[in-house]
Amino acid sequence: MRKFGLVGYPLGHSFSKKYFTEKFIRENISDCQYENYPLTGIELMSELISNNSDIYGLNVTIPYKSAVINYLDFIDEQARSVGAVNVLKLNRSGNKVVLKGFNSDIDGFRNSILPYLGDKVANALVLGTGGGAKAVCYVLGKLGIKITSVDIVKLEGVLKYSEITDNILVSNQLIVNTTPLGMFPDITGKPDLNYSCLNNDHILFDLVYNPELTSFLKAGKEQGCTIISGINMLYGQAERAWEIWNDDSL
Repeated sequence: MRKFGLVGYPLGHSFSKKYFTEKFIRENISDCQYENYPLTGIELMSELISNNSDIYGLNVTIPYKSAVINYLDFIDEQARSVGAVNVLKLNRSGNKVVLKGFNSDIDGFRNSILPYLGDKVANALVLGTGGGAKAVCYVLGKLGIKITSVDIVKLEGVLKYSEITDNILVSNQLIVNTTPLGMFPDITGKPDLNYSCLNNDHILFDLVYNPELTSFLKAGKEQGCTIISGINMLYGQAERAWEIWNDDSL
């Protein structure tokens, strides 16, 4: 039996176990199992791997996508450029384990957003500066879209929410929420924006996928915005993770 799983903390919001368990049943994959591994500290991952010799791959979620890099033997070039990892592949040989890091958020976000982008999208607001935000900014940068990052604290080159004017909102046709605001169980939360400035020229993308229709997306829908749930990105990044785990060349 090959085991795969998710590390992060907390994991009550995650759909990954459900997704992969249903995938294994649907595709008659009988030799694989997927589990959640809530870790209160990323340093506990080494013990998890040592005590479970049948783990061959892990997904990484909040808050460890950047911190996990310090524990890797190899990191994929794209993941290194982004500065975040959400897929771990464990290559085992006897008692030795080589830990490799990849970023499937890049593929998941790119494939989810591309069908919605047109010539009108030149500027984007990216809400949050964590691991998910890094993947989003990487993709948008490669697509030639100008990015303005936003966070609750003042960072170099990053706006605070209080600094977002109505003109900034109007001029950024794409707004991506990479924060956990609105995620189950606190589904009423949403980024602090003046949603009345938004209209049908705007696209709102939420990386939160539980619930599928977040308060952020509801507020955008009420203004006529195009809205995109994070569930599409979840499926895309999960399938890319499965490809990585089963690619003998990696």
